[in-house]
Amino acid sequence: MKALCGADCACCQWCSACPGCSDEKCFIARYIKANGKEAYEELKQALIAEINGLGIGDMPKIDQLYALVGNFVNLEYPLPGGQTAKFLDNNSMYLGNQVQRQGKEGRCYGMVACPEFLLVSEYGENGAAPELVVYKRR
Repeated sequence: MKALCGADCACCQWCSACPGCSDEKCFIARYIKANGKEAYEELKQALIAEINGLGIGDMPKIDQLYALVGNFVNLEYPLPGGQTAKFLDNNSMYLGNQVQRQGKEGRCYGMVACPEFLLVSEYGENGAAPELVVYKRR
């Protein structure tokens, strides 16, 4: 089955964790149902432009965002004072991508976006030692 997000559910490795197109936690399905596929593609392009416009010097430009389950991208960030925090909902869907940080081998930038916010973080292999770079409400 081809999902509204574009994924082929039969081949998607995150299918078992996905809230599904009919679930309220999938903003992608809600957005497409309310506004249409063309408006969704326009939203994706706007999010890409906003992420690229953040001016993070050693982050390569992105040209695509992919549907991702929150559980896959919800890293735990250290805060001042020793606490940690997660900023995403494990059961929700987001748009995201990952790129290699230029000039710093073994570190990546990960970005997560939705109509409400943009989040960019830097981390090592398998999300190790994550650092929050940008959290911006839209």
